[in-house]
Amino acid sequence: MPPNNTPLIGVLAVQGAFAEHRQMLAKLGVNTFEIRQLKDLDREFDGLILPGGESTVQGKLLRDLGLFSPLQERIQNGLPTFGTCAGLILLAEKLSNDKNTYFGTLPVTVERNAYGRQLGSFYTEENVEGIGKIPMTFIRAPQVESVRDGVKILAKVKGQIVAVQYQKQLAISFHPELSSDLSMHQYFLNQIVGKH
Repeated sequence: MPPNNTPLIGVLAVQGAFAEHRQMLAKLGVNTFEIRQLKDLDREFDGLILPGGESTVQGKLLRDLGLFSPLQERIQNGLPTFGTCAGLILLAEKLSNDKNTYFGTLPVTVERNAYGRQLGSFYTEENVEGIGKIPMTFIRAPQVESVRDGVKILAKVKGQIVAVQYQKQLAISFHPELSSDLSMHQYFLNQIVGKH
């Protein structure tokens, strides 16, 4: 980590809302870089963001580009990782309505597109433990159906789990990068620099 204690964050940039995450972190004064191919993993970095988008497309591209196994290994070995929407699906150990799984490092069961067409996209404000009330934008969002031992539930909406933490993995159903509120990204950074 640089001497000024500012972490370097890799943002998976094969598909989805990676640019918006980089903009949020830039507002917090944090350097980021895009992970698009295997050689991008040659550098040392302190955290990983898995953005929203299409999880099936991202999962396929991760394998096709040779990124899947090295990233999975780093997450398993404790690399701080923040998954939003599709990123939650990539991290989940089990998907209740899909035979596929991806990294499988987060001991939760997730339902894809949990809110159906009528609630396919919606906005609300709810409390996140350790942060307070923040805006939440949901777009064809997954939800966490159940958690295993060691998983901390950080937020619920309408009784459904939408934010969890397990060791150094933070995963949420909504899109914090689509609001001007920097709280979720700051929370993730605090995990890296040891403020929590």
